[in-house]
Amino acid sequence: MTSTPPIRVMLVDDQALLRVGFRMVLEAEDDLTVVAEAGHGAEAVALAARERPDVVLMDVRMPRMDGIEATGVITSANPDTRVIILTTFDLDEYAFGGLRAGASGFLLKNTEPGELIAAIRSVASGEASVSPRVTRRMLELFGSKLPAENPSDDAAAARLCVLTTREREVFLAIAEGLSNPELGVRYSLSESTVKTHVGKILQKLGLRDRVQAVILAYELGLVGE
Repeated sequence: MTSTPPIRVMLVDDQALLRVGFRMVLEAEDDLTVVAEAGHGAEAVALAARERPDVVLMDVRMPRMDGIEATGVITSANPDTRVIILTTFDLDEYAFGGLRAGASGFLLKNTEPGELIAAIRSVASGEASVSPRVTRRMLELFGSKLPAENPSDDAAAARLCVLTTREREVFLAIAEGLSNPELGVRYSLSESTVKTHVGKILQKLGLRDRVQAVILAYELGLVGE
């Protein structure tokens, strides 16, 4: 029987003691392995290019290059690498900036070990570790940080023209913060059919996960405060 390779994780934080703690938690799991550690964003970018980790746990407040800038560079260079932002305060501006830069979610630094492990497994499988509903709340709080232009209806239509009518409906419902079960109820679809729709939407729009779908809908002016 062929075993599944472990999820390769990189730790990025300027506090060595925190990295030690995270490493101890993660390497106690058979399906997780820490492949690199970095003390600042510039080092993280170099190590990510070399090691190509599956998941990066990224601090934001660091010297030389902060975690938001590093997240943007890493996810642009290797879209298969998922980033989870580590923040001290829930729903703060830094967490929002990380999602805008391409992160798949955020966690508080004092999160429980089980939640941390579950989040890593979630983003490694292609899901997001923060719900679209929470993302909507962040957009309401920090939406002024988005680009100032107001896209026209034609611009939104051009970006979404690759979607079928049903896929567009599901896309807008994702932007509202609906979960897969809620999507199934609204459109009388099975869970497997909902997952198929969501997967096709993300693929067609070139999005990493549902969080990015919410942000795109907000940028296109399809949802708002």
